[in-house]
Amino acid sequence: MFLLTAALAIAAADVTAVARSAPGGLPEREPAAVGMSGERLATIDRVVQRGIEAGGYPGASLVVGRKGYSVWQRGFGTLDWTRKSRVTTDESIYDLASLTKVVATTTALMVLYDQGKVALDAPVSRYLPEFTGGLKDQVTVRHLLTHRAGLSAGRELWRIAGTPAEARAAVLASPINCTPGACYEYSDLGADLLGFIAEAVSGEDLDALLQTAVFRKLGMTDTRYRVSNADVFRTAPTEIAPPRGYPLRGEVHDENAFALGGVAGHAGLFSTAADLSVFAQMLLDGGVYNGVRVVADSTVQLFTRRAAGHRALGWDTCDGGAGCGQFMSARAFGHTGFTGTSLWIDPDRQMFVVLLTNRVHAARARRPGKVIADVRNDLADAAVLAVMDDPGGVLAMPASFRADLAQDWNRPLRTRRASSAAARRRAAAAKRAAAKRAAAKRAVAKKSSGKTTASKNASAKGPSAGKASSKSKASSTKKSTVRKSAPKQSSAKSATKKSATKKRPPKK
Repeated sequence: MFLLTAALAIAAADVTAVARSAPGGLPEREPAAVGMSGERLATIDRVVQRGIEAGGYPGASLVVGRKGYSVWQRGFGTLDWTRKSRVTTDESIYDLASLTKVVATTTALMVLYDQGKVALDAPVSRYLPEFTGGLKDQVTVRHLLTHRAGLSAGRELWRIAGTPAEARAAVLASPINCTPGACYEYSDLGADLLGFIAEAVSGEDLDALLQTAVFRKLGMTDTRYRVSNADVFRTAPTEIAPPRGYPLRGEVHDENAFALGGVAGHAGLFSTAADLSVFAQMLLDGGVYNGVRVVADSTVQLFTRRAAGHRALGWDTCDGGAGCGQFMSARAFGHTGFTGTSLWIDPDRQMFVVLLTNRVHAARARRPGKVIADVRNDLADAAVLAVMDDPGGVLAMPASFRADLAQDWNRPLRTRRASSAAARRRAAAAKRAAAKRAAAKRAVAKKSSGKTTASKNASAKGPSAGKASSKSKASSTKKSTVRKSAPKQSSAKSATKKSATKKRPPKK
């Protein structure tokens, strides 16, 4: 009996070191078991909650993972502003927006690269014969992955295309604006072309390819394009008044992805935070999870290291300043999504951070973009600052986080612009008035100076010249006559001195 009691006590004491199965996603462990501080991680709760209170988003789903475990898995708030559906990490589905570029499209390219079906430096025209002519012949797969193909950021496909086929044709017809490799512009069009390449090479639609080669293997059962009708109720809504004319829930937010049929290389994927935690761990483990390999370790390293500027192949790095805070390592990589999503992975610390929100859903904050930017960075910083076993030592906690300051979160941007414009108009009007006053002063000074000069000249030339000066408003001909008569007056003056009988004219 004593031995049994002792065994139970030992088991209870070691409970933090034992993995327990989560409802979805990675197994959970207490922070201390993986070298992290739970007290410091609690900062995350405050930061995310402040974003909700400020009206940046109605709810959020997040997972912080380290060393193969989920250590901080939380749902905050609700799916919408009605406060009816609580957010959970394993059930709540979010529109990933541009996280689609890396979780879906880039991963598909990694799989096909492993299979030897895609070469990074091959011209795109090898796989898409329609994409040819002029500078297009110089565009490679690598250029598309690093956003250096010379393509525009995007096109309004939803305005110019009536069917997915027309939208696809518009993407293929997009012009190249500069020499491929010579300029950088983050482009949705490039990601769409990568999706087309994956389909052409595999012979499958992009969504079907990913389900077979990636998501099903990893047990990511809630990750897919096109949410089913049965799952709409647990999907976070996005825009309430889009160009489509009806509120969006369970339907891709991005208009161009919708124009392409809902399955696109740049957007359209939906998922849960729990599913994405498994995906992140697969990359940290070198392309394998639970003994199932998705891609080769060498391929993971190739695609996630910096390749051109701050871009990796498909992925971004922390040098891009896209929400990974200021403490993640130089090898960290990740991406963000317009709807308020982000995924950052730090291989040096064996950790990742997933954040899903729907900040595009009737945000009550005046600047929801600023709110989500600060929350993303704070979340990444808090996760890194919670690491207690870093070889570089424990980092000091700041006195306050960005969310604590909430700078410009609710300052109306339009009012500020209008105010600035009004200030510029007032400044310009004041400048014109000052210029007018200065011009008037110069005119008065010039007139006064002219009078003084004329007076001096009159004094120097004598009384007759004074007469001419006093009649300065007369015609130029008359002035000329007066000036010509002046010498004669001087001669007469001389003659007067000689003649005592002639009277001197009175001075005026």
